[in-house]
Amino acid sequence: MGITLYGIPNCDTVKKARGWLDGLGLDYHFHDYKKSGADEAKLREWSEARGWESILNRRGPTFRNLPDDERGDLDADRAVALMRNHTSAIKRPIVEYDHEDGKGLLVGFDEQEWSTALGGSLT
Repeated sequence: MGITLYGIPNCDTVKKARGWLDGLGLDYHFHDYKKSGADEAKLREWSEARGWESILNRRGPTFRNLPDDERGDLDADRAVALMRNHTSAIKRPIVEYDHEDGKGLLVGFDEQEWSTALGGSLT
Protein backbone atom coordinates (compact mmCIF):
# COMPACT_ATOMS: atom_id res chain seq x y z
CA MET A 1 0.00 0.00 0.00
CA GLY A 2 1.35 3.42 -0.94
CA ILE A 3 0.73 6.17 1.61
CA THR A 4 1.56 9.86 1.33
CA LEU A 5 0.97 12.08 4.35
CA TYR A 6 0.74 15.84 3.70
CA GLY A 7 1.29 18.36 6.46
CA ILE A 8 3.77 20.41 8.42
CA PRO A 9 6.17 18.73 10.84
CA ASN A 10 5.51 20.90 13.89
CA CYS A 11 1.69 20.42 13.83
CA ASP A 12 0.56 18.40 16.85
CA THR A 13 -2.06 16.51 14.84
CA VAL A 14 0.49 15.63 12.17
CA LYS A 15 2.89 14.43 14.89
CA LYS A 16 0.13 12.25 16.34
CA ALA A 17 -0.74 10.83 12.90
CA ARG A 18 2.91 10.11 12.09
CA GLY A 19 3.33 8.41 15.45
CA TRP A 20 0.27 6.28 14.76
CA LEU A 21 1.62 5.22 11.35
CA ASP A 22 5.08 4.56 12.79
CA GLY A 23 3.58 2.55 15.65
CA LEU A 24 1.92 0.24 13.14
CA GLY A 25 5.07 -0.04 11.06
CA LEU A 26 3.38 1.45 8.01
CA ASP A 27 5.72 3.00 5.46
CA TYR A 28 4.71 6.39 4.14
CA HIS A 29 6.11 9.39 2.32
CA PHE A 30 5.86 12.70 4.19
CA HIS A 31 5.19 15.79 2.07
CA ASP A 32 6.17 18.88 4.06
CA TYR A 33 4.20 21.91 2.88
CA LYS A 34 6.78 24.27 4.38
CA LYS A 35 9.61 22.77 2.32
CA SER A 36 7.79 21.56 -0.79
CA GLY A 37 4.74 23.80 -1.00
CA ALA A 38 1.26 22.78 -2.06
CA ASP A 39 0.46 21.79 -5.61
CA GLU A 40 -2.56 23.61 -7.05
CA ALA A 41 -3.68 20.57 -9.06
CA LYS A 42 -3.55 18.42 -5.92
CA LEU A 43 -5.57 20.99 -3.93
CA ARG A 44 -8.18 21.04 -6.71
CA GLU A 45 -8.30 17.24 -6.82
CA TRP A 46 -8.86 17.05 -3.05
CA SER A 47 -11.44 19.83 -3.17
CA GLU A 48 -13.38 18.02 -5.88
CA ALA A 49 -13.22 14.75 -3.98
CA ARG A 50 -14.13 16.04 -0.51
CA GLY A 51 -15.30 19.63 -0.98
CA TRP A 52 -13.02 22.62 -0.47
CA GLU A 53 -14.82 23.34 2.80
CA SER A 54 -13.35 20.16 4.34
CA ILE A 55 -9.84 20.86 3.01
CA LEU A 56 -9.62 24.48 4.18
CA ASN A 57 -8.67 24.89 7.84
CA ARG A 58 -10.79 27.83 9.00
CA ARG A 59 -10.08 27.22 12.69
CA GLY A 60 -6.35 27.89 12.67
CA PRO A 61 -4.64 31.23 13.25
CA THR A 62 -3.39 31.44 9.66
CA PHE A 63 -6.92 31.67 8.28
CA ARG A 64 -8.30 33.77 11.14
CA ASN A 65 -5.49 36.34 10.75
CA LEU A 66 -5.98 36.83 7.02
CA PRO A 67 -7.52 40.10 5.86
CA ASP A 68 -11.28 39.96 5.36
CA ASP A 69 -10.91 40.39 1.60
CA GLU A 70 -8.86 37.16 1.38
CA ARG A 71 -11.17 35.01 3.46
CA GLY A 72 -14.51 36.45 2.41
CA ASP A 73 -16.72 35.32 -0.47
CA LEU A 74 -14.88 32.03 -0.83
CA ASP A 75 -15.60 29.57 -3.58
CA ALA A 76 -13.54 26.62 -4.79
CA ASP A 77 -11.16 28.72 -6.90
CA ARG A 78 -10.54 31.33 -4.22
CA ALA A 79 -10.13 28.65 -1.53
CA VAL A 80 -7.56 26.75 -3.62
CA ALA A 81 -5.61 29.95 -4.27
CA LEU A 82 -5.71 30.81 -0.56
CA MET A 83 -4.44 27.34 0.43
CA ARG A 84 -1.72 27.42 -2.22
CA ASN A 85 -0.50 30.78 -0.92
CA HIS A 86 -0.97 29.99 2.78
CA THR A 87 -0.20 26.29 3.24
CA SER A 88 -0.90 26.46 6.98
CA ALA A 89 -4.55 27.03 6.02
CA ILE A 90 -4.80 23.47 4.67
CA LYS A 91 -6.45 21.00 7.04
CA ARG A 92 -3.86 18.63 8.47
CA PRO A 93 -2.98 15.96 7.90
CA ILE A 94 -4.20 14.85 4.51
CA VAL A 95 -3.38 11.30 3.46
CA GLU A 96 -3.55 9.75 0.03
CA TYR A 97 -3.34 5.98 -0.12
CA ASP A 98 -3.68 3.16 -2.62
CA HIS A 99 -5.86 0.15 -1.95
CA GLU A 100 -7.39 -2.71 -3.90
CA ASP A 101 -10.31 -0.54 -5.04
CA GLY A 102 -8.18 2.37 -6.19
CA LYS A 103 -7.12 5.43 -4.27
CA GLY A 104 -8.33 6.79 -0.96
CA LEU A 105 -8.21 10.16 0.77
CA LEU A 106 -8.25 10.93 4.49
CA VAL A 107 -8.66 14.48 5.81
CA GLY A 108 -7.69 15.12 9.42
CA PHE A 109 -6.70 12.44 11.90
CA ASP A 110 -9.41 10.09 13.14
CA GLU A 111 -7.89 6.88 14.49
CA GLN A 112 -10.96 4.74 13.77
CA GLU A 113 -11.30 6.03 10.20
CA TRP A 114 -7.59 5.58 9.58
CA SER A 115 -7.60 2.07 11.05
CA THR A 116 -10.47 1.06 8.77
CA ALA A 117 -8.91 2.65 5.69
CA LEU A 118 -5.26 1.72 6.23
CA GLY A 119 -5.38 -1.68 7.76
CA GLY A 120 -8.60 -2.57 9.51
CA SER A 121 -7.42 -5.08 12.11
CA LEU A 122 -3.94 -3.59 12.58
CA THR A 123 -4.87 -1.78 15.79
